[in-house]
Amino acid sequence: MKPRVSVVITAREEGEAIGLALSRVAESVKLPCEILVVCDSPDDTTVPWVEKYAREDERVRVIINTYGPGPARAIRAGFDAAAADVVVVTMADGCDDPQQIDQLTRLVERGVVVAAASRYSKGGQQVGGPFLKGLMSRTAGASLKILARVGTWDPTNSFKAYDRHFVEEVGIDSDKGFEVGLELVAKARRLRRPVAEVPTIWLDRTFGVSHFNIAKWLPEYLRWYGFAFGPRLDVQQMRRLLDSKGRSANEKGER
Repeated sequence: MKPRVSVVITAREEGEAIGLALSRVAESVKLPCEILVVCDSPDDTTVPWVEKYAREDERVRVIINTYGPGPARAIRAGFDAAAADVVVVTMADGCDDPQQIDQLTRLVERGVVVAAASRYSKGGQQVGGPFLKGLMSRTAGASLKILARVGTWDPTNSFKAYDRHFVEEVGIDSDKGFEVGLELVAKARRLRRPVAEVPTIWLDRTFGVSHFNIAKWLPEYLRWYGFAFGPRLDVQQMRRLLDSKGRSANEKGER
């Protein structure tokens, strides 16, 4: 039976710890689903543990990202492998609440193109994590919600559900980190497509090591932050605008 939701989990060198994340997702999602764990290499320590888990749960499978290293490319590989019309992206670190996957899925099925799990809306909370990272994320979210009206107080959170056909339509241009979530919210806003949110409680990871690199990925976050502001576009106009900016950036790099 075709799944109603494809859960995409990006993982890097999680090893045995991936089993806990998979168990939480597997017991929480009640809708028909598939669980795709995306790794950059077949030699990643995560792979054998996912394969072991998959022998007990046919919903689980490992996807090897062939687009190159990094979270953004891994997420793109997950979307390309997804069979469901709704794709939920969540992390392997256990910070997200998998019990909300069904709720986020149903929001997309009702017509929004992006459903965000929001740490900063009423009822949401962030427990732990680096202070500076949290402050920057909260400030960016508030300004985008109030000034750009993006539809969520937490556009930078990676834990979101997407209409897969919307993502296929607009594409993923991010090529480095976890800024994909912000990119797709910004694109939805410029196209005036609906974005919704539900409050979530985010808990800092209690196992494994974080691979989030704020210094490396900040320029990409700023790029999509700025893109969220501006007049309404159609898909062709947006594509031309992004392609022209990409060419300009490449020309500057060559000089």
